[in-house]
Amino acid sequence: MIGSLEIENLKCFKAARFAMRPLTVLTGVNGGGKSTVLQSLLLARTAASAPHQAVLLNGPMGLALGEARDVLNWAAEEPRIRVRLEDPAGGEPWGCTLALPKDEHALHLNPECGPVPPSLGIGRSGPGFTYLCAERLGPRDTLSVSAEEPELIGVGVQGEFTAQVLALRETRAVQSRRAVRRELRHPDIESPLPRLQAEAWASDIIRPIRITAQMAVGIMASTVRFAEVGQGAEQVRPMNTGFGVSYALPLIVAGLLTEPGDFLLIENPEAHLHPAGQSRLGRFLARVAGSGVQVVVETHSDHVLNGARLAVAQDRSIPANDMIAHYFGHEQNEPIRINGQGELSHWPSGFFDQIESDLGRLARARRSR
Repeated sequence: MIGSLEIENLKCFKAARFAMRPLTVLTGVNGGGKSTVLQSLLLARTAASAPHQAVLLNGPMGLALGEARDVLNWAAEEPRIRVRLEDPAGGEPWGCTLALPKDEHALHLNPECGPVPPSLGIGRSGPGFTYLCAERLGPRDTLSVSAEEPELIGVGVQGEFTAQVLALRETRAVQSRRAVRRELRHPDIESPLPRLQAEAWASDIIRPIRITAQMAVGIMASTVRFAEVGQGAEQVRPMNTGFGVSYALPLIVAGLLTEPGDFLLIENPEAHLHPAGQSRLGRFLARVAGSGVQVVVETHSDHVLNGARLAVAQDRSIPANDMIAHYFGHEQNEPIRINGQGELSHWPSGFFDQIESDLGRLARARRSR
């Protein structure tokens, strides 16, 4: 578990420190630095996975950062980026230096770091570290398959391997993560089978559906099909179910297959979901964090945030001290804490206050007529 993240000389951050908890919510204005925080963790993950190899700025983990000069803070006094992670349990902190090559137009950085302590989570193999980017795949008739060892296959950066992950567990082709942990099982479904659990949670979060996931033999592809509950067994192709199902299902599957100590990094979980679904997804992700997984969520949705607050105050699936939000404003970043009643420590200007602003303007407009 990471207790704090320090960043030096990366993009908009000359020097910054962020407290982290099992559930860390990043929100705020566009261009405020939320994505840079995520990218710092992805760069650290890439360096930790292969400490003696160049860290590519484009390609791995969906990164598309351009040239080396593009990622160095404009006020940096030396051509080095540093990321430092601290363990709240008192374990040894881990640091990584990413040096710019002499050619500032190079497309890589040179790492200087040692092995990452297992307790920090970012060095976990396979689905133990999952990053789901904002540009997840929409409805597709067929999905990709990974040629990796089956035990190491996760849902993919865009959710492209979600059907394969479910199909592997349906056919018992893997030995690990075959069953959903009891803490994450839907209260109405006792079976630990990932497909059935994914159905139950998706039905709550999105709409009532049934899921079929298969490997397409001979064409190196996988398929996922859906069926409406109560309308017989006729299967529906993803493009006929809307974007919400395809965007949210990878998040649900990734969360259900986590184990304690895993790391789950998610951008814009709210995409293509109705506000009620956004809130329920926030509660679900908070439940995952409360089960011993570190979850970092970048979101522009107050519904996702409020769902996580309900997980604290109503569901009691995560302690208040295990959640923190960071608001990224135009001029400064502010940590926001939460108490056992789901109340926030403070409400900075610009922090999910647009509805009050708009309603106030509407009231004044009515009075002026």
